[in-house]
Amino acid sequence: MKNVTKFFQSIRFRIALVFVLLMIVALELLGAFFVRQMERQNLQTFQQQIKLQKYVTDQLNGALQKSNTNDANHRIQDILSGLNNTDIEEIQVIDNTGVIRGTISVSGQQTIGQKTTDINAQKALSDDQSYLKSQMVNESGVRKQILTMPLTVNSGRTNDAIGVVVIKASLAKVYRNINNVMRLFVIAGALALFVSITLALFLARTLTRPIEKINEQTTRIAQGDYSMVNHIYGVDELSQLAISVNELSTRVEESTEAVNSERNRLDSVLTHMADGVLAANRRGEITIINQAAANFVGKTPEEALGSNVIDLLHLQGKRKLRDMLENLDDFLIDLSDDSHDLLVQAYVSLIKRQSGFISGLVVVLHDITEQQRIDSERRMFVSNVSHELRTPLTSVRSYVDALADGAIDDPEMSHNFLGVVQDETQRMIRMINDLLELSRLDQGTMEVKLEIVNLNSLFNFVLDRFDMILENDAKKDNGNKQYKIQREFTKQDVWVEVDPDKFTQVLDNIMNNAVKYSPDGGTITARLIKTKTRAILSISDEGLGIPRKDLDNIFNRFFRVDKSRSRAQGGTGLGLAISKEVVEKFKGRIWVDSVENRGSTFYISLAYVEDDLIEGEDWDA
Repeated sequence: MKNVTKFFQSIRFRIALVFVLLMIVALELLGAFFVRQMERQNLQTFQQQIKLQKYVTDQLNGALQKSNTNDANHRIQDILSGLNNTDIEEIQVIDNTGVIRGTISVSGQQTIGQKTTDINAQKALSDDQSYLKSQMVNESGVRKQILTMPLTVNSGRTNDAIGVVVIKASLAKVYRNINNVMRLFVIAGALALFVSITLALFLARTLTRPIEKINEQTTRIAQGDYSMVNHIYGVDELSQLAISVNELSTRVEESTEAVNSERNRLDSVLTHMADGVLAANRRGEITIINQAAANFVGKTPEEALGSNVIDLLHLQGKRKLRDMLENLDDFLIDLSDDSHDLLVQAYVSLIKRQSGFISGLVVVLHDITEQQRIDSERRMFVSNVSHELRTPLTSVRSYVDALADGAIDDPEMSHNFLGVVQDETQRMIRMINDLLELSRLDQGTMEVKLEIVNLNSLFNFVLDRFDMILENDAKKDNGNKQYKIQREFTKQDVWVEVDPDKFTQVLDNIMNNAVKYSPDGGTITARLIKTKTRAILSISDEGLGIPRKDLDNIFNRFFRVDKSRSRAQGGTGLGLAISKEVVEKFKGRIWVDSVENRGSTFYISLAYVEDDLIEGEDWDA
């Protein structure tokens, strides 16, 4: 049903329909003209056939001129009886007085001697001597021809009417012939119409087939399929159109491939850009956004499309779209939330047509959070270094000035002052050495000599040394501060790949802090355990502890919980920062857990070497 409907809606059907309708109109006009002409000619021929010959009219004229009416009537009847014309149904002879004098109709014999009622006969006798009237009548559904002919005699200068002959004949034969011809014409017309329809459909298909092919090709071009090519078999207009469509398909394919290539390249660039890029139309609606920009605003690209650029970048009350279109200066946007800080620098450029009409804008978002953090840390680092160096230098200068002012003459005082100068100088030297160490770590130039060592032995070696140091300090302090190092080690040997010197420095830093920040003494607990994949050592003290708010900053450079107290302890504020860098150099991790006034615990996690890799070998501890 759908195909039938489609056929009747097609141009092929319309062309065929127009052709057939034209054919029908032409046949109708031709048939009407032909039938009319044939009918006229047949009627004229029929009239000539039923018209009485001159010799008959002459005989009738002679009969009507007889004075004896009966003899004249008999003569007229004999003349009429002698006529041999099968087309004539009835003939009436009427004299100049309007009396019927003779007829060939058997049923009309009783009318002889009566006045005629035929108006045409009366007109022929009275008005026009040359009157000849032919008319058609329909009697009982049968068409008949009535011919009225005057009978005249020459009286000298005029022809005088002496009577009228009225001839009536049936036209059935004439119209039977016409109907036969019409029937043949209709059959021929129907055959011609059938042939015309067939030819029309064929010609319409011939015309529409290339159009259908072109339509199919353009449809496939619209769907992105450019493989179809129309074959050209002629040089007519449709062939030229097919050639143009083939060229169009090739050019559209090339243009599409170029556009797709550019789009893919652009999409690839936008997708892999670290900077966020978004484009908006004149109404501020987002039309393009890459993944980086979507991540900045905390949405997916699909969610961001169609959003207003002012709302998306949280610029309500700060900037308007007109400001961004008119002022192309870059500006800072704070996209921070509860989970993380995010500062981006926004660079705006306009999208213009060749006419100069502004159709939108492009915003590039550059993440400067890390840069801001680094700049802040750099400023803080410079400030801290300046402050840390200024303190011992100020102290050294003060004592040197005191010595220069005469304290050098007092042996005891000068000795004490020089001792302070020496201590402060050593403190600056340690600080500079630590800074150089950090610099080498940052630049990756620090020399690391990795060895597989027994962590149990290395840790014990460091702790044994601190046992001796604490014992000597206790003797000097007369036992006022009692420190105790408690070991809780796994019985399994733990082998790790580290630089022994650097790792010893890390353990020294943590142990020194444990002692320094336990001013009243106490137990320092050293633990070493072995998990499935990691070796974890920890050092716990019972000292001052670290406030919870400072735990995240404890490994920052120059950070001190209590700066005045830490400086009094003689620290540089760089030990834990160096320890963190060194441990991470060994692909380990260091962290702290502390409760203020209850002590701190520092943890170090390292990957250990499996025992089966070191069996049969002797390794230095």
